Amino acid sequence: MAIEKAKEFFRERGMEDRVLEFDASSATVELAAAAVGCEPARIAKTLSFHVDGQVALVVAAGDARIDNQKFKAEFQTKAKMLKTEEVEPLVGHGVGGVCPFAVNEGCNVYLDDSLRRFDVVYPACGSASSAIGLTLSELEACTQPSSWVDVCKLP
Repeated sequence: MAIEKAKEFFRERGMEDRVLEFDASSATVELAAAAVGCEPARIAKTLSFHVDGQVALVVAAGDARIDNQKFKAEFQTKAKMLKTEEVEPLVGHGVGGVCPFAVNEGCNVYLDDSLRRFDVVYPACGSASSAIGLTLSELEACTQPSSWVDVCKLP
């Protein structure tokens, strides 16, 4: 189960006790914000795309949207999200619980500048009813290798 992979990932870093599991779904930004008790923008959603035969995971603020022109400028290709049935086999986490931790080989992680507004953000942890609160420096450390990009627009 993907949440077990994520929990093991955080156990190895002495952070497993920070993984939050909810009785209700946190599969959307709105549901996750309600479960965590924060504003939706602080939910760090992980979006999955096809880029050069690999998977690009873009972690963005909950209120951010992909800007197609910025995406194409960064990755030299049109933004094409993985199909629902491709997500779990390619990423290692199912839709609603996709996170940038303990992912399959061939996944490249990119942190979007839309997150930089916050001191703490809440990405999922491999299931549709989980999250973890991380500072940006912790998020960056836990997603290595990763790089920062600017491929989103804010409302």
